[in-house]
Amino acid sequence: MLTLAILKPDCVKNGHTGKVIDRILQAGFKIRAMKLVHLNKEQAEQFYQVHKGKPFFEGLIEFMTSGPCIPMVLEKDNAIEDYRKLIGATDPLKADDGTIRKDFAKDNKENCVHGSDSEENAKIEISFFFNSLELF
Repeated sequence: MLTLAILKPDCVKNGHTGKVIDRILQAGFKIRAMKLVHLNKEQAEQFYQVHKGKPFFEGLIEFMTSGPCIPMVLEKDNAIEDYRKLIGATDPLKADDGTIRKDFAKDNKENCVHGSDSEENAKIEISFFFNSLELF
């Protein structure tokens, strides 16, 4: 099973990418694709269109366009569920000890990583960042 992970701009800016990728690998995931991108406003709005109209949407777009991020395609049995356990709750104050967000996120907005929440969304999100030639 595949899922999309994104190391968000705060993760990249704060120099946590190596530590986070290491945790992902140690948890048994295989990286099938990875790249460094800097989303523009239009791209970020398209990717997060599911949240359009919500109070946090504009702040999310501003944050996701504030610097480069690293989208990755991860593979593992139960990838979506296992990755979401690994990253922890969106709010790092509510995240379990030892999760990526508990250890590296600042708050609800700057929460270090993104993870697909369903198999259907994983397919959509993966195709947003990667074409079939980029997946291994």
